[in-house]
Amino acid sequence: MELALTEEQRMIQESAERFLALVASAGSVRTAMAGETGQDSAAWARIARELYWPALAIPEEYGGLGLGFVEVCLLQEQLGRSLLPTPFFATCCMAIPALLLSRNQALKNLWLPGLAAGEISASLAWTSAPRWDDSGVQVYAQSCAAGYRLNGQYQYVIDGAECDLLIIAARTPGSIGEAGIRLFALPALTPGISRQQQPTLDQTRRFSTITLNDVVLNDEHLLSEPGLGWPLLRDVLHMACIGLAAEQTGGARKVLELTLSYIGGREQFGRSIASFQAIKHRCADLLLEVECARSASYYAACIADQCLNIDGDPSAQLQLAEAAATAKIHASEGFFKCAAESIQLHGGVGFTWEYDPHLYFKRARASEQLLGTPAFHREQLARHIFGERP
Repeated sequence: MELALTEEQRMIQESAERFLALVASAGSVRTAMAGETGQDSAAWARIARELYWPALAIPEEYGGLGLGFVEVCLLQEQLGRSLLPTPFFATCCMAIPALLLSRNQALKNLWLPGLAAGEISASLAWTSAPRWDDSGVQVYAQSCAAGYRLNGQYQYVIDGAECDLLIIAARTPGSIGEAGIRLFALPALTPGISRQQQPTLDQTRRFSTITLNDVVLNDEHLLSEPGLGWPLLRDVLHMACIGLAAEQTGGARKVLELTLSYIGGREQFGRSIASFQAIKHRCADLLLEVECARSASYYAACIADQCLNIDGDPSAQLQLAEAAATAKIHASEGFFKCAAESIQLHGGVGFTWEYDPHLYFKRARASEQLLGTPAFHREQLARHIFGERP
């Protein structure tokens, strides 16, 4: 497997860095996160319709650019550096992979062109509790004359209050475990759906509670065949973990750069505090954390890229699960360590509103919990290694 970036990938990475340097200053991020929607709508419009970032991993037959998930993760890394609030993660790392892995050709034809053109955004709603396995699916799809009648509530839906398309998971009443889970794709304005934003620690990423009250769907909305809902959702969640790990890697690198810049200009006892050996050791340790997270997330992105092009290969799915867990562990721990050390090394101003480390600290803590903590993923990784899961 070739882990070095191609010339095309480096161009994508560099152009994203230049663009975000222009539109995602600390001031613009703070303005966006304090707004009603919690997003920078103007920046997202340019990202979607001028730069075509949502189209990267969508095949050309649906109006996309036909690249892959590695390129998506390169953009995620740059967005993690800037903390720019956009629906890119929910759309490109959750909803689009769900559509691409689905076997429902009609839904692909219906939704992917609009996503590629940047005309709509999307999100994934699947858990009703702070759990990241199949037990989190607690919305039920009751059979009815028209097809399915859905009732229940989703929590922790990323950018759910503002999206246009919802990918939702539900289980049939009486089902236990993975077998009864179905995956649906439907407009967010479908009658019976209500959406409400949730207050969160990380103001740069909004979550929503979505309530379903007698929402009627039919087989045309199904992304998954009977019995295959959880395998599809599981692979999508693994890809989301990889995208999140790339974002965390970018955030870790940026907050380390902020720290190095600050300690390089701060003097104590007539010399820069960056020259003290103890400070050098701490910064070297943080750099090691960043590089480990980057290696793990890049490798996992390559595995995810392969899985998008292989239809249901069990060995590829196992590799994806192990790579996603490894990347999420390293990126979560590395980002949090870098953010926490940044506040410490900034001294008395590290926790104040005027300085940026607290923004990265909040994102690091929230992202560490999102889609499973390092402890959760260590448990999942152990199960895979010992053959307890397919």
